[in-house]
Amino acid sequence: MPSSVGRITFAGCVPRRLTCEDSVVTSVTAPVTPADSAFLRAARGESVPHTPVWFMRQAGRSLPEYLKLREGVGMLESCMDADLVTEITLQPVRRYGVDAAIFFSDIVLPLKAVGVDLDIKPGVGPVVASPVRTLADVEAIPDLVPEHVPYITAAVRQLVGELGPTPLIGFAGAPFTVASYLVEGGPSKEHAKTKAMMFGAPEVWDALMRKIAQISSAYLRVQVAAGASAVQLFDSWAGALTPGDYVSHVMPHSQRVLAEAGELGVPRIHFGVGTSSLLTLMGEAGADVVGVDWRTPLADGISRVGDRGVQGNLDPTLVFAPTEVMLDRAAEVIEAGRAAKGHIFNLGHGVIPSTNPDQLKKLTEFVQSYPLD
Repeated sequence: MPSSVGRITFAGCVPRRLTCEDSVVTSVTAPVTPADSAFLRAARGESVPHTPVWFMRQAGRSLPEYLKLREGVGMLESCMDADLVTEITLQPVRRYGVDAAIFFSDIVLPLKAVGVDLDIKPGVGPVVASPVRTLADVEAIPDLVPEHVPYITAAVRQLVGELGPTPLIGFAGAPFTVASYLVEGGPSKEHAKTKAMMFGAPEVWDALMRKIAQISSAYLRVQVAAGASAVQLFDSWAGALTPGDYVSHVMPHSQRVLAEAGELGVPRIHFGVGTSSLLTLMGEAGADVVGVDWRTPLADGISRVGDRGVQGNLDPTLVFAPTEVMLDRAAEVIEAGRAAKGHIFNLGHGVIPSTNPDQLKKLTEFVQSYPLD
């Protein structure tokens, strides 16, 4: 793991406090604290000076400065170095001027922190050495405590100091998605082993989901205690579930995570992929804002989430279209978002690695300057 003695200075990427020159100014009165930001106002359902925008997976992947910084450093190693996390999280805020930073980490990092033998293999994803099969396997996984992740506390504190009025979003993996990696041993399209446990060994499944809910809740608590202004719970693979199975086997555990996050007094965003049929339930699980992926028209998503905000939902591939096409479609998303209690503009999933950063810069500026009157 890279050393973190003192403050690392990266050539060409020197961490510093961000100022209004780093972002598009769309209001005469700039926010002076994260609480005043357009992002948090939208998350709370309040009026905004402009539609706030940030991008899932904005930190890394498509940024040349990120790729240079990560040369020779493993994914999990980079997530466990507070200075690297700080710099990587700041990079897209500097480049794009987005309305929020998303903490750079991975949903399996808390598992690694408590001692689960896993690694993130390039081109594959998280790979677990000994997949969970029995109740004993579950019981062998420790609960997460702040002492497991001191580098997370350090990174969040550093980031809050650097970001100034720009909010920092903390995040964690939702119980179902994290359980899928633990049971399958790695990424899966069918989630066959996961569902086999869910249906065939309900006592093991319940114990595993309770364990992950504790870990995810504790991980979010560490981030908020250190200064994160909002949290997002990623249930990336929940779209593999029917509504009935979600209610019976998954929703209670996501509710626990979101309920405990709610006690921290910060807005909660809940996001999944392919979850059109689950949006109402995901909102009822305890979200203040529900993420809508690109497959569901935003107007439909708004009608399903009730008295909650929405986040999304431009197709991530539209950044590869001609700029005018991308911006026309972005305008449609913004217009649809007017009907929501609050709307945070985002892609309908994460930034694709081959995305041209210049396109995301143009998209950010367009969204922030789009008139709402």
